[in-house]
Amino acid sequence: MSSILVLVAADDDKPLTEKHLEMAKSCFDTNFLLEKWLSPQKAVELYFESIPGAVERDKLEGLFVVDRIDTFVVADDQRRKKKLLVSDMDNTMVIGETLDDLAEACGLKDKIAAITDRAMRGDFDFHRALRIRVEMLKGLGESALQETCERIQYMKGAETLVQTMRANGAKCVLVSGGFTSFTEPVAARLGFHENHGNVLDIEGGALTGKVCDPILDHQSKLELLQYYSSVYEIDPRDTMAVGDGANDLTMISSAGLGVGYHPKPYLRERADNSVLYGDLTALLYVQGYSTF
Repeated sequence: MSSILVLVAADDDKPLTEKHLEMAKSCFDTNFLLEKWLSPQKAVELYFESIPGAVERDKLEGLFVVDRIDTFVVADDQRRKKKLLVSDMDNTMVIGETLDDLAEACGLKDKIAAITDRAMRGDFDFHRALRIRVEMLKGLGESALQETCERIQYMKGAETLVQTMRANGAKCVLVSGGFTSFTEPVAARLGFHENHGNVLDIEGGALTGKVCDPILDHQSKLELLQYYSSVYEIDPRDTMAVGDGANDLTMISSAGLGVGYHPKPYLRERADNSVLYGDLTALLYVQGYSTF
């Protein structure tokens, strides 16, 4: 099967040039077939006779570190434009971790963020880390949830990604190990069809320090990917999953196209494709979109 190498320049002041294309071609021990620009000096597709190996991929990635050019390899199988997007929320669709931002309201952001970082790197059991962090927020007023929502900043390209895929018939689902207090407004703002997250227990206008069962974790994300593939009658090969942390790996590995977005080391080492430098519109170029 032939493969497609997609190059995407992250920065306008470091555009793609013919030199970059020649560098890419030199890394592949397979016949070059075709070149197609998706956006001048921004994104290009290079078609090769076979799929490159890990050594070729590593060499290619290393060549483009200085110029901050993202590289992706996908099969030339006529399934470029995906029909289902399942995405993580924190540090993927929004900037930062919403739980950490919520903790700022009671002066615990640094302590909670340290636990979050360990969990996202795969160094701390997700369930335990979540319960510990929420317990630390016991007594926090419910109003802090709305205040945190109002401070949410969206990742560059997030709305363009979701709206473009929707306009082309794809279903979009937001899944998060965070909380429905945030997934619901984020999903509505960006245009996701569905959203899922964990539920905070609230009594008398304040957090009780507990999370309602069941906890949405890495396995839940995989199950939701499979569930919506079935509900919408979408072939698993026509799905895309994206996220940044260790608890996203299972769904990313199972999707037709799995992509790490500015991934933590644990995920970066294991994901076949990652956006290392650019914004979320890179996920449109990977699918072969040229205008959006």
